[in-house]
Amino acid sequence: MCGIVGAVAERNVTPILLEGLRRLEYRGYDSAGIAVLDGDGHICRVRRVGKVKELADALQQTELRGALGVAHTRWATHGEPSEKNAHPHVCNQSVVIVHNGIIENHSELREQQRREGYNFTSQTDTEVAAHQIEHYLKMQGDLLQAVRLAVADFEGAYALGVISISDRSRLVASRRGSPLVIGVGIGEYFIASDAAALLPVTRQFIYLEEGDIADIRTDSLVIYDEHGEVVEREIKESSLSSGATSKGEYRHFMLKEIYEQPSCLINILQGRLAGGQLLDSVFDEDTDGSVAEKILDQVKAVQIIACGTSYHAGLVARYWMEAIAGVPCNVEVASEFRYRKSVLPEDTLVVTISQSGETADTLAALRAIKETSNMTLAICNAPESSLVRESELKLMTRAGPEIGVASTKAFTTQLVALLMLVAALAQRHGAPADKLKALFQQVQSLHILIERVLHDKSAVEEWAEHFTDLGNAIFIGRGSLFPIALEGALKLKEISYIHADAYPAGELKHGPIALIDSDLPTIAIASMDGYEGKIKSNIQEILARGGKVYLFADERLDFSDLGENCYIMNIPAIDPDLAPVLYAVPLQLFAYYVAIHKGTDVDQPRNLAKSVTVE
Repeated sequence: MCGIVGAVAERNVTPILLEGLRRLEYRGYDSAGIAVLDGDGHICRVRRVGKVKELADALQQTELRGALGVAHTRWATHGEPSEKNAHPHVCNQSVVIVHNGIIENHSELREQQRREGYNFTSQTDTEVAAHQIEHYLKMQGDLLQAVRLAVADFEGAYALGVISISDRSRLVASRRGSPLVIGVGIGEYFIASDAAALLPVTRQFIYLEEGDIADIRTDSLVIYDEHGEVVEREIKESSLSSGATSKGEYRHFMLKEIYEQPSCLINILQGRLAGGQLLDSVFDEDTDGSVAEKILDQVKAVQIIACGTSYHAGLVARYWMEAIAGVPCNVEVASEFRYRKSVLPEDTLVVTISQSGETADTLAALRAIKETSNMTLAICNAPESSLVRESELKLMTRAGPEIGVASTKAFTTQLVALLMLVAALAQRHGAPADKLKALFQQVQSLHILIERVLHDKSAVEEWAEHFTDLGNAIFIGRGSLFPIALEGALKLKEISYIHADAYPAGELKHGPIALIDSDLPTIAIASMDGYEGKIKSNIQEILARGGKVYLFADERLDFSDLGENCYIMNIPAIDPDLAPVLYAVPLQLFAYYVAIHKGTDVDQPRNLAKSVTVE
């Protein structure tokens, strides 16, 4: 999940590459580097450990200019973060390479290359790729052929950008398993892991497909598919503005994205409802909805596959799917599903959820399923992603770019998207039309309730101070709010580095209550869902053992008798089916303000990256 960017132009590309890295830094920030061919055809390279700012500061001390170059921001897989392990990698002052992904057979290739006399200066799998390309370049004398032969030797995932002193105006790019786009300019081309990296220079993009190799020059672009045949890939215009990936008036991207959630929930519904009913075409927007109608009519069960925050969204959907639609639903972490022998019931719709659409484990699970079934649906925020292109049906969350590593608006829009799927299946399984219509009337008002929560955030700001010196916490919830407790615990872990676990509230007495004392706070969530009496009893059990409780509770509930060690934030009244969407927001704010008080890096927490494109 590193970020790569490259350019071939008739102007100095160093500023373009650097800005591209800034916009890709959410993909990794252990180290960064740039390499260009200067006017004399020499390779000039600068690498630094740490964030892109460290590289930018170093570039101010040197004159790095060239019309052809590649750059990289790293999330370490093979080898610690260090300058020697930073990309770009150079082989024999001839070949320069940047790489996102993992070359799984790097050990075997490394031994072979050592026997051939290659020296290694890093611990990375990428250096093996550089040597292999240089080896074939010496044999073939042509960079395109060298890359083609080399990638045939690689096992694993890669997006590659390659330049060489053998041709000063040529950039070769290839992808398999990792995303890569080509930006189309006037007399210039660019490559990047994400189109957002190139928005300052172009809005015209080509999305490479699996196995594609692109031969790029200032005046020409030729793309070959995995069989070596010349192919045409459609040029698409991005609707994103360059400013869509800036923080604007906000201190952090995460805070901006939390506050964007009301407008995101308006966007995801726009044009998708008619007379209070969901249109089948939302699952198949490239057609009239006939394919979606045919598939949804067959569904007898649902299998959801996802990772991290998206997995938590799937867990909420399981409650909805069985309670509202009456359809059996299973949810599994993608990295587990793909490696076990699974048995899917007949006519099972497989739903994959991913913010980026490039999550390696989720993609691998989808590809395995496609060998036996075409009943697949992707819920995603990236229309041109691999997950969307390879799924039969797709439902876009329309959340816009999410730069903060800790997901916020992507999560709440995933929940609403899943609720749309639940409604579509409920219509087919006998749910009363008036009940579904009433539900979506309330969905259309969700943005107003979220705005109320965002406006009245004084409680979470105050509570956050209590957590400044704490290292552990417990989250509890019941029913469909249990997955929200899981998500709240994940947010706190991700950005404040507080160890946090989440449990169904009724499970406390089966072990976790042994941990309760005055130094272990509990964050509880309670809506008017029929569980309120039960969770109140669980809170009383905690308080009786000297614990402190921070409670997010429906404003209609009276918990005032719980005493001074139970702090309460009232949440606007809402239908219990929709409570998971609303209650996610104050938990996001809570994690954010705890991180602020602890002084951590909110947008780029240690050891993490936004898009997990490697195993």
